[in-house]
Formats: sequence, structure tokens, C-alpha cells
Amino acid sequence: MKLGVIGCGKMATALVKGAVSQGVVKAADVIGVARTEASRVRFSEQTGARNTASISDVVKEAEVLILATKPLDLPGIIRSADLENFPDKLYVSIAAGVTLETMERLTGGACRIVRTMPNTPSLVGKGAAAFSLGSKCLESDRDVVQSILGAVGMSVEVPERLIDAVTGLSGSGPAYIYLVIEAMADGGVQAGLPRADALKLAAQTVAGAAAMVLETGLHPAVLKDMVTSPGGTTIAGLAALEEGAIRSSFIAAVGAAVARARELGKS
Repeated sequence: MKLGVIGCGKMATALVKGAVSQGVVKAADVIGVARTEASRVRFSEQTGARNTASISDVVKEAEVLILATKPLDLPGIIRSADLENFPDKLYVSIAAGVTLETMERLTGGACRIVRTMPNTPSLVGKGAAAFSLGSKCLESDRDVVQSILGAVGMSVEVPERLIDAVTGLSGSGPAYIYLVIEAMADGGVQAGLPRADALKLAAQTVAGAAAMVLETGLHPAVLKDMVTSPGGTTIAGLAALEEGAIRSSFIAAVGAAVARARELGKS
């Protein structure tokens, strides 16, 4: 597979780095383009891939193109690169809010396009992503996208109408959990723990709890009950969280993020 990248930011770099390290693609078969030389050099240093200042070189050489520009820049990039003249390529967009309908219209209606929503833990190989196939995609395109996203975590296929829901949940979700980790660490500091130790313990606790959900397949409520003994410390802490309406707060946070994603998509 010949892979091209338009926009060599952190997310695109993470995807390429993961794909190379997992053997999905060879570094020599990847070429990226970015607006600034500093971004191009950083991309090559971190991935081992080549870079160029010419979008046309990337488009002509690649079989699969990752579109990783800012959402507002994407329509202009599509036009300037004449992507509608290259319907034989597979285009994988990570531009938030830009719909398949918009991208298909801008590329003349014949191009194979996939819309994806990865998240920042992809930078450390723990990403959670979703993707939607465009109307012209082939069955084999699904495997290509899953191999790229799977190299930096896990992915699920969803109807495009649910991409905004993914944005509000896993796209924005890391920020919610960072807040949880910070708050838990603050509680530890209040109880006398050194800040560094409190942060490590809080972060590892979150990571461990998440691993338990994913690896056991048990419902979170079941796992919660496993560590909640009658009259014990855990139930006291849970009661305090319920007093603070933690469940409804998280549900509202996801809902607010989803609503904002829909607003951005319309604009």
C-alpha cells in the first residue's frame, strides 16, 4: 500500500507511526505534505516517512490518502489538489464535522471516501476511533481503514449519523477523564499524598479499571459491585459521587459535546 498524508499534524503522524510500527505499511511507502517545513521535518523524523512540499506529488503517488487538514481548510485543499480527477484513490478524512456528502460533492461524486473520528490517545497507541464508509467505497476499503486505525488502538464502524455521537463520547471523552484523574489526585493530596504519587495512582487506577471492562467483558456495574462491600469505604465514596450527580453530569457532558459537533457540522 502506498500511503499519502495531507496535513502532517499530531494525529496524522500518530496514525502513520502506528501503521509503520505494526507493519501495515512500510515507511518508504509513505509520503506526507504539510504547509510548513517544520511540520514536514517533524513528520519524517517521527515516522521515517518521506515528505514533500507538493500536494500533487502526494496525490499522484499514493493509493490511500489521509486527509488531515483543519476542517475549514479541507474544501480548498480538495479543489486545489484536483482530487476529483483521481477517483481511483481511497480518501480517509479525519477532519471533524466535514460530512461524506460534502466531500463526495467536492470530489465530483465518484471518489471513495471514508470519514473517521479518532481521539488523542491514538498518540500513545490507545486510541478509540469510529469510521463511516462513503457511498462509493468497496468492501476492501473497510479492511484498509480498520488496519490503519487499529494500529493505534481500536475502531468501530458506525452509520455516519452517529459520528457526532462518537465525537461527544470518545472524541471529547479523554478531556472528561483527565478531569476525573485530576480531581481524584486532588482528593489524594487532600488526604496527605504527595502530588506526584497521587497523580500516578489516579491515572493507573483509571487505566486499570478501563482494562478490566475491556478484558473481562463484564458490565461496569458488575465490576463496581465486586469492589463494593457492605458498609465499606467504596460505598461511602460512591454515595458521595451520587450526591454530586456524577452520572447525570457525564451524560450531560456527552450530550453537550454531541450538540456542539452537530452545530459545527451544519456550519
